[in-house]
Amino acid sequence: MEQPLAPYSVCNLAAVNLAQFANKDNQTVDYEALRETVRVGVRMQDNVIDATPYFLEENRVQALGERRVGLGVMGLADLLIYCEQEYGSEEGNALVDEIFKTIAETAYEASTELAKERGSFPFLVGATDEETARLRKAFTETGFMQKMPAHIKEQILATGIRNSHLLTVAPTGSTGTMVGVATGLEPYFSFTYYRSGRLGKFIEVKAEIVQEYLDRHSEANEQELPEWFVTAMDLKPEAHADVQCIIQKWIDSSISKTVNAPKGYTVQQVEKVYERLYKGGAKGGTVYVDGSRDSQVLTLKAEENDMDQLSFEEELVEEHTKRPVVLVDTIQALASTTVIGSDVGNTCPVCRKGTVEEMGGCNTCTNCGAQLKCGL
Repeated sequence: MEQPLAPYSVCNLAAVNLAQFANKDNQTVDYEALRETVRVGVRMQDNVIDATPYFLEENRVQALGERRVGLGVMGLADLLIYCEQEYGSEEGNALVDEIFKTIAETAYEASTELAKERGSFPFLVGATDEETARLRKAFTETGFMQKMPAHIKEQILATGIRNSHLLTVAPTGSTGTMVGVATGLEPYFSFTYYRSGRLGKFIEVKAEIVQEYLDRHSEANEQELPEWFVTAMDLKPEAHADVQCIIQKWIDSSISKTVNAPKGYTVQQVEKVYERLYKGGAKGGTVYVDGSRDSQVLTLKAEENDMDQLSFEEELVEEHTKRPVVLVDTIQALASTTVIGSDVGNTCPVCRKGTVEEMGGCNTCTNCGAQLKCGL
């Protein structure tokens, strides 16, 4: 989990699209533009805390008391590709370290500036000036604050800080895909892959950054991309873990990161990855061994999942070639009597197993629960 929370605590999340800060002509990072975006992001998220309607009084008290926000990223892999740096390499890791250091220091500077304008988060304010000073001093002595430069700690001692937490990295699976960049801080799973959806079977996803590179380099070959076009499955699990630990150093909360491991990875090998994450300072971690589940959200081939994107008629043709001849008549009879659709009595078009029935005003599959048509 990327956001550990206290009881009744809440956190509003946002993500900076790092791909936007690459200078594609000279393969550098526009750090000043990144700093300005982080400053705006912190201020925006602090505003959201006050604008949010809280349904429980306990949530309101906790949220306004700690003023926790979680500014994260998407498009890290794109930025590295634009800078022609290989994800997981020594040079790539040095760039990642500098990027997240910039984000962390800028976010904390922005929050101290907000504290001068609007006051510190209430949980850092004591009943007396002496108590407030003690709380601020304890805040600056936490483990994470040891990485912050002296001027930030001095400002917190003088006027406090607006937000108790500022940084986290959520997966941004849907939002990152929507804007066409690598999600969260992950490398691309593949530059062509299939993503299973809630209402569809499989959606083929092609990374826009490959076509962009080909358009800019007419001599390039899609089948022989430069070494900085790294995918999640190209990386060794240890490289995944090391990138996570570098980023964790600059994140005051936690981060979402998957260590991808190839098929056949043993329990002992997985254990060593978790040990590497622990020793590297990660607050948590996920190791996913390819093919360890019957179905998975991302696959390199649509047929690797139990679900597929064939139409019902195509499925029947496929079954004709696989099943014994004695089943052909049954399949043909099923094809002639089964209606795939969203109306009551139809067979569900999502799972092809359940029947569509009216439930609570919506036409809903009795098997997978997909809401196919709503009359409310």
